[in-house]
Amino acid sequence: MTYYIYHIPNKKVGVTRDLYKRVTQQQGYAEDEYEVLFEGEDIKEISRLEIELQKSYGYPVETTPYEDLFKPKNMRINATEQTSTFPCPLSKLKGNLMDNQGYKWTTPQGYEFILNASSIKWIVDNAITSRFNSERCFIYNKAFYEFEQSQFKTKEEQTCCRSEYEPFDCIRCWADERGIYDKGNVKTQFTKLIEETGELAKAILKEDEVEFVDAIGDCIVVLTNLAHLGGYSIEECIEAAWIQIANRKGKMQNGTFVKDDTFSKVLATKSKTL
Repeated sequence: MTYYIYHIPNKKVGVTRDLYKRVTQQQGYAEDEYEVLFEGEDIKEISRLEIELQKSYGYPVETTPYEDLFKPKNMRINATEQTSTFPCPLSKLKGNLMDNQGYKWTTPQGYEFILNASSIKWIVDNAITSRFNSERCFIYNKAFYEFEQSQFKTKEEQTCCRSEYEPFDCIRCWADERGIYDKGNVKTQFTKLIEETGELAKAILKEDEVEFVDAIGDCIVVLTNLAHLGGYSIEECIEAAWIQIANRKGKMQNGTFVKDDTFSKVLATKSKTL
């Protein structure tokens, strides 16, 4: 996750994960009306720098450090031997779980659970309203544990993968075992890719973080299979793309990186029309 410290001259210094949404859409400033002072993935360092920069520019200083906005709120999941109960109705479950990503709890029989993108999706899909209190909902621990086990198989259990966990090898193994390579083709996989990108678009429009992660993962799986059916590995495709873009120069335009030669063509076209 990349965090950006932005500066709106004579206004403020702030932090965001999405410059376009936070600065342009929400606050109304175009790209040439603000500057990015720093970017990085260490939220603690970003939080510290934001406060230092606010002081150095003479702006009001945030009373709550940026990193504290994302700390789990400890929703106090009540775990018994059979179930884990959440202190909210089904209608608000997803939001509460998202606010508590990273939260861990242990059941009496020793099951250890953590809230992340995949576990949240499973919980939302399988939670049941409590018969005793409609403002609470629950899941069955054993079913959740079985799901967790299927997601985090040991390296030895990954019979098709190499001794080191290599996701693309496992994807190809999974696809081969299910006959995708024997009975599928590039056309069927391309159709599947369109379907998955549609799901991704839906997740983006709804600002659904769980579905966003899930859809990107699905797209990568389909692209891996599409490459294989086309006679290439996904690694070869990524390497070929990287060679093309590694030294590419350009600039950001309306939230998109546009390479230099594209600008030249656009300018040339405009000149001809004038």
